[in-house]
Amino acid sequence: MDDQNDFNADAGAPLPNGEDTSPAAGLISQYVKDLSFENPNAPAIYQNPNAPQINVQFDIGANQVGDDVHEVALKIEIRAESDGQVAFLVELSYAGLFGLRNIPAEHVQPFLLGEAPRLLFPFARRVVADTIRDGGFPPLLLEPIDFGGLYMQQAAQQGAGTETGEIGQA
Repeated sequence: MDDQNDFNADAGAPLPNGEDTSPAAGLISQYVKDLSFENPNAPAIYQNPNAPQINVQFDIGANQVGDDVHEVALKIEIRAESDGQVAFLVELSYAGLFGLRNIPAEHVQPFLLGEAPRLLFPFARRVVADTIRDGGFPPLLLEPIDFGGLYMQQAAQQGAGTETGEIGQA
């Protein structure tokens, strides 16, 4: 029994000088970096009874902005057209600051381009839906996106010799 107490005491002992070497990742803040809504054919577009065709594109960008702090920006562009007329255009850049400490180098990029966008997406989705609704159209609820799967797919393509840039979908 004494051995078990000694083991637990050693496992929970503080490191020298209060040093914490445990890996940690956290969302510091999130924000709308840029938002644009255009309704170029109002009011005539509201007379059109046909549902618009909607094209959604997104990109993910990440850069280091400080010691152990990275900004991840989820960029979403939406174009809706009906009978050759633009119904609306939305461009959103939704970003978050992430603190990463003691994360092994090989795990930083998968976190920034896979997990971080997954955390930001529900909030960006709400901004998009509210913006389109406020523009006089039914809100557009974007389908969930598997950012981790997209990152893995793109990493596999790059490993096979395919040259690509940021993660994105056309």
